[in-house]
Order: sequence, then structure tokens, then C-alpha cells
Amino acid sequence: MTADIIAIPRANLHEQVVNRLRQMLVEGRIAPGAKLNERELAEVLEVSRTPLREAIKMLASEGLVELLPNRGAIAVELTEEDVRNTFEVMAGLESQSGQLAAERITDAELAEIRAMHFEMMAAYTRRDLSNYYRLNAMIHRAINAAAKNPVLSATYDRVNARLQALRFRSNQVEEKWKSAMKEHELMIDALAAHDPEAMSKVLASHLRNKLETVLEQLRSGTLEQRSGAKR
Repeated sequence: MTADIIAIPRANLHEQVVNRLRQMLVEGRIAPGAKLNERELAEVLEVSRTPLREAIKMLASEGLVELLPNRGAIAVELTEEDVRNTFEVMAGLESQSGQLAAERITDAELAEIRAMHFEMMAAYTRRDLSNYYRLNAMIHRAINAAAKNPVLSATYDRVNARLQALRFRSNQVEEKWKSAMKEHELMIDALAAHDPEAMSKVLASHLRNKLETVLEQLRSGTLEQRSGAKR
């Protein structure tokens, strides 16, 4: 009896390749400014070049990859001015989505965010930065979704994509990571109290602290943009 071969649907394969390549970029396994080598990536991801190229185009639309004439694709590398300007916009978007979420969040949405927060605390305790960041990003997206403003959500996703790698690396400083956890606890409290002002305040502070950490790393050279080294 011949075993049935179950093919992975094309849409699912595309999503898997996008997610895996995005993770490599965010976690610095592909260094900012580095050229994306299609042959090597196809081998690592165990896919053909067609879905890989589609994934690269998708990540270029998100702002994680830059497509250059005659040079191919490179991992985006932001200057200090780019970082400052993008965080400035992101702080406004986070603050606004937080205000609206505090007003509009449902009990079910709050319960789901709490559940993710507890999972994130466990990842923090294990010092599992990869899972911590994944859950952290999910919480921020859930808060944004709770604002129930599709225009705001679309803008948020587009701007936030440019900052994912920097936000990930900012947690590699132990003291800053601990502070971020405390800020997330304050977010939960503000959402539960349906307090827009408190939510806006903690999110603005959260983004300001992220910016300060990233700028410190850039200036001190501990954020090794070209090497992609893990610390």
C-alpha cells in the first residue's frame, strides 16, 4: 500500500518562509546591511528560490528588507536619524492605540492579553529572549487590535515592521529588559481599569525607554549592526 503524500499548500509554505526569514532578520542572524544570499537561504530554509523570492518581496514591503538595483536584497540598516524619527512616530501610534484600547477592550480580549503576559513572564524567567519577544509583539498587536481602528492598525503594522530588530535587541540589556517587564504590568493594570490616560502614559514611556536604549547601543557600538553577533 502506497503512503499518501500530503503536499503543503502554497499559501502555507509562503507564510512559513516569510515567518522564518523575518525571525532571522529580527534576531540578527542576518546582520543589518548584509546581502541576502538566495542560494544559502534556500538551503537553510529548505525551500526553492521561488517561495524565497516571494518572501523577500513581502519583507521588503514591511520595511525589513531593501531591494537595490544591481545589488539584490539587503537587510535594512537604519541610521540614528532614521531610528529617532521612526520611534517618534511609533510612540504616537502606540499611545493612540493604547488610549482607544483602554476605552474599547472587551473582557475576552483582556483575558487573552493577560494569558499572553503570563507566558511572556515565564519566557523572561527562563531568559528565553526569542519567545519573550514573540509574545511581547503579540501583546502589542493585541492591544492595537483592541483599539478597533483598522486604519490605525495598518499604519501601526507598517511603521512597527521597521523597528522589530531594534526592539528585539533592546531587551539584551538586563536592566532595560527588567524595566520593560514592569511597564507591561502597568499596561495590564491600565487596560483592566479602562484608563486611557494611564495607558497612553505608560506606552509613551515604554517607547521612549526603547529609543534611549537603542541609541545608547548604537553610540557605544554594543548594537553591532554589521556583525549581527548575539550577546
